[in-house]
Formats: sequence, C-alpha cells, structure tokens
Amino acid sequence: MGIDKKKYQQVIIYFCHALNGEVRGKKKLAKLLYFADFDFFEKMQTAITGDVYKALPMGPFPVSLEGVSADMHKKGLLNIQTIPERSGYHPTEVYCAITKPDTSVFSKEEVQMLHRVVTKYGHLNGKQLEDLTHQEAPYVGTASQQEIPYELAFYRGTDFSEP
Repeated sequence: MGIDKKKYQQVIIYFCHALNGEVRGKKKLAKLLYFADFDFFEKMQTAITGDVYKALPMGPFPVSLEGVSADMHKKGLLNIQTIPERSGYHPTEVYCAITKPDTSVFSKEEVQMLHRVVTKYGHLNGKQLEDLTHQEAPYVGTASQQEIPYELAFYRGTDFSEP
C-alpha cells in the first residue's frame, strides 16, 4: 500500500485542528490514526494514510508516525511540545497544528471518516483508546510486535450508521 505522506500530514493537522488545536499524547494520536485507517479500510477497502501498524503492548502503533511528525515539525507545520504532567510517567507529547488542514487532499468519504473518528473517539484519552483497541480483532488477532493485517478490520463489525 505505502504511505501517502501528504494525506498523512493533513490527517494529523485535521485531528489537531478538530480537537481545539492540539492532540495530547503520542498514544492518543496513534490510536486516532489507527481508527481512521482501520475504520476506513473496513468500510472502503483502502486506508487513508497507508501506514503499517504494529501490535505493540499499548495497542496498534503506526510505524511512520514519529518520522512524519518530526518532518512536519521541521517544516513548520506542527509544533510538538513535551510536557511533564505526572511524576513517574513519561512526559506527554502535545501536537499543535500550526496551519489549518487542507481537506482538498481527501475524498468526501475520507473527510466524513475523519469527522466520525473525531466525534466518536476524540474526547477519549490515550489510555481509554488503548483499552478500546485491545478489544479489537485486528489487535487481538496479531502476535506482539508484528504487523497488523488491514484485512482483520473486516472482523470488527463496526456500526457505521452511528456518527
């Protein structure tokens, strides 16, 4: 499949913009990307970003996320701050969009899916999203550290009639 870097960047900017300008936590951003890609694949048989997801202990993780977000930071598209929130925990990475999303790179169906992901999952924190993904067939059906096959999305039974 291969990643679509322009769409990938715009998905991140879209999520930041839709969630009051920022996504708090790498885990949250990773899970929002997972839901966007796997929900879209389940419905349309293709992913939005095209990234590969690995089954890591904290849930599905897009392998290109760190590279894409670092590149966006370098190009002035994304501000990434590291904020210590609680002692004994890793600092939280906060992603802030510097520009508005360019939705012209998306199909109408992709924009609808991104809106759905923000509406359905945007209010949850990283741990809540981790718990949700741990119950999903794609994660459950994949050995630890291995690539999650997109085809496992068809075993989720997502109700797309909800927002």
